[in-house]
Amino acid sequence: MSIAPFQQQSAFLTRRRWLASGGAALCGTAAWSMAAAEEFSMPKTPQEAVDFLYAGNRRFVEGRSLSIHQDLRRVKEIAARQTPFAAFLGCADSRVPVEFDFDQGFGDLFVTCIAGNIASSENIGSLEFGVRILGAKVLFVLGHSACGAVAATVQGAEQPGQISGLFQHIRPAVKAARGGLAAAVRLNVRNQAQILAESSPVIAKLIKAGELLVVGGVYDPQTGIVTPVDCEVE
Repeated sequence: MSIAPFQQQSAFLTRRRWLASGGAALCGTAAWSMAAAEEFSMPKTPQEAVDFLYAGNRRFVEGRSLSIHQDLRRVKEIAARQTPFAAFLGCADSRVPVEFDFDQGFGDLFVTCIAGNIASSENIGSLEFGVRILGAKVLFVLGHSACGAVAATVQGAEQPGQISGLFQHIRPAVKAARGGLAAAVRLNVRNQAQILAESSPVIAKLIKAGELLVVGGVYDPQTGIVTPVDCEVE
């Protein structure tokens, strides 16, 4: 599988295109949002969905987010039915708001979050619903740099409550990374993506049929950039 994060950027609406078409005559943020929404077409294939996400992250990083699908109009539009184009297994970290990071809005992404972005049975069931029932075209495992859950696993110190219950899921990546935090974060993303693809017959069937891609990336809270991780999922 080839991931080309930004190569299809020209296929999506840009501020320059909007201005060239006479959009400058419209005033205010609301007018810009309406104009953008009218031409904002959703991806139709799994690879288009992956490219679409990375194009959104590029806009976010460059400070030119379209910020569509983020108002009450969109909330009312999807109240009766949701059709997210992507499903996410992310980390429960307040610094990683998935919709903002990829310049998406209400109803665009089906997001599950848990510390360490681990593929527990409960999360797998939720993600099966997202891809099989709701029709998401890409299943994205999103880790982030300096992840606290991964760092705690690296340290191996006693933790209060049930926090240490996460360690068993993350330890294979930590062991393979030989204690390196950044490497462990990347390997954990890859491991969780492989678990999703191999332990779920529902997800495996969609992958085989070419209806779903399972991919991964690592978000940097300091820059906003999501860097792809080769998950070797087929």
